[in-house]
Amino acid sequence: MCGIAGFYNPDINFSNNPKDNFKILNNMVKTIKRRGPDGDGVKIINSCCLAHARLSIIDLDGGSQPMSLSFNGNHYHIVFNGEIYNYKELKNNLISKGYDFETQSDTEVIGYMFIEYGPEFAKHLNGIFAIAIYDHMENALFLFRDHFGIKPLYYTMYCKTIIFGSRIDTLFEYKGVKPSLDINGFNEIFTIGPAKTYGGGVFYGIKELLPGEYLAYSSEGLNKRFYYRLLSTPHEDSFDVTLEKTKQLLEDSIKSQMISDVPICTFLSGGIDSSIVSAICSKYIPKGEKLSTYSFDYEDNSKHFKSHSFQLSEDRPYVDIMKDYISSEHSYLTCKYETLYDLLEESVDSRCLPTMADIDSSLLYFCSLVSNTHKVALTGECADELFGGYPWFFRDEMINQGTFPWMSDITFRKSVLNPEFAATLQMEKYIKNAYNKTVSEINYLPHESEKDKKLRRISFLNIRWFMQTLLDRMDRTSMHNGLEARVPFADYRLMDYVFNIPWDIKLCDNRPKGLLRRIAKDYLPDTIMNRPKSPYPKTYHPKYEELLKERMKEIIHDHTSPLRPYLNIQYLEAIIDGPENNVKPWYGQLMAKPQMFAYLIQIDYWMRKYNLAL
Repeated sequence: MCGIAGFYNPDINFSNNPKDNFKILNNMVKTIKRRGPDGDGVKIINSCCLAHARLSIIDLDGGSQPMSLSFNGNHYHIVFNGEIYNYKELKNNLISKGYDFETQSDTEVIGYMFIEYGPEFAKHLNGIFAIAIYDHMENALFLFRDHFGIKPLYYTMYCKTIIFGSRIDTLFEYKGVKPSLDINGFNEIFTIGPAKTYGGGVFYGIKELLPGEYLAYSSEGLNKRFYYRLLSTPHEDSFDVTLEKTKQLLEDSIKSQMISDVPICTFLSGGIDSSIVSAICSKYIPKGEKLSTYSFDYEDNSKHFKSHSFQLSEDRPYVDIMKDYISSEHSYLTCKYETLYDLLEESVDSRCLPTMADIDSSLLYFCSLVSNTHKVALTGECADELFGGYPWFFRDEMINQGTFPWMSDITFRKSVLNPEFAATLQMEKYIKNAYNKTVSEINYLPHESEKDKKLRRISFLNIRWFMQTLLDRMDRTSMHNGLEARVPFADYRLMDYVFNIPWDIKLCDNRPKGLLRRIAKDYLPDTIMNRPKSPYPKTYHPKYEELLKERMKEIIHDHTSPLRPYLNIQYLEAIIDGPENNVKPWYGQLMAKPQMFAYLIQIDYWMRKYNLAL
């Protein structure tokens, strides 16, 4: 797991000016160094410049990058961020075809897979990856991103040069590429943030390679193609066969993602998703060893916790049950409300964008603690999107509303903005266009009922949007601390199969994630298996909100604030000092009024940092 960067122009020989280009590459490395603190490397090969920062997990001695391979008189140069879980299987196949290997790394396997199969080789990879390959003889650059965009890969064009990297700010190290915003960028932040449109980087001119996509650039031009798409296909298996196949796919995904030359751990919340991942990991942990597990909570949360429809219970009692059940080596991690507040700005630094406020800053802190002892963690992310765990899978008014269910009412969003600015954004139109574009990508099956079509639509929207936001959060907060987070529920084989399971099977027993709960009977105690959905925890400490309110007062009275001109000052003054009001969440289930304040605080910091204005 690493960070990658580089630039390429088919018409320029960068080796003619090595000093300046090495300086750019080394500056790029500095931006990705936290993703790969164990080593780094840069290389200039004629028209292509490559940079890499390494987190050593597989083949600690032989996996350094950029890696160069020679075959039949040609040379190939690779930088790679991620892990290929089936690389040993692929390697054995390549050996049978006559390829010789010098390392034990998956990077070398990627290189020879490209040589053997061409750009379509990516469809054979089971893993999380962002890859850049330079074909010397063809003078062509190829970029690849994994099936569901678990690993980031941003790029931009400047004077026919393509500049790419694992982080947005990496691109700004190239001369001429500067951070700026247009009206679409402001819509990304205020209208749909902290989500963002897939394929975009919010900043003007910044794009990201789409999940399942590869890019080829040479003197013949730039082309992009999908090697993978999530498609609707008929499901013909019986209930019992479906149950067994899903169980086998899930267990194989978790087992395969345990591959590592360093110890692994899991995040354990006591919910069904993280618990089943932890239970299966404990089943395959080497004999005589214990699985390390971590849970997250906040100082004094037991005193201030307020049960509500989105978060019915605290995690701690369920964590206690589960860690004893699998006999794990468990650590309880706790975050202070002051730390949560202090890390709001660093959270922005980790993503180069405003984030899910304290939900991100807390995970940033917890990952920093986990990284003191581990480099690899398996998580339960993506199960809700895949198996139907959110309220909007069950409430007719949310299924039928024809917009993103996690932000169905934007009244609150519009209220905090200067009315003239809000009108300029045309927020409803922006949301509708984004929604319609995504829905147009769905291929419905001829026999599907209207209800099944609506549920497929909700499922696809969740995978394309809500899941991507959570994957971005997990990658940025973990990799900012040199920790690799793996997400077994996002294995494309499992995704392909479960996405097409009929909803009467997926939600069997008329319960959220009914099919997953049936599978869980073989791994979990009844208390865990039957626990209602409870999202990632947040703090309920009143002093945290006091800190946010004080900072918001400073911003709205600071005439140097770049954010202030875009805000509805009168409205914000009223809700800061006024009584608690029942506003709908800003985003999802967790971003209520305190998180809205935190999000605006992050926007103010972000605009200052990058000197942004419309």
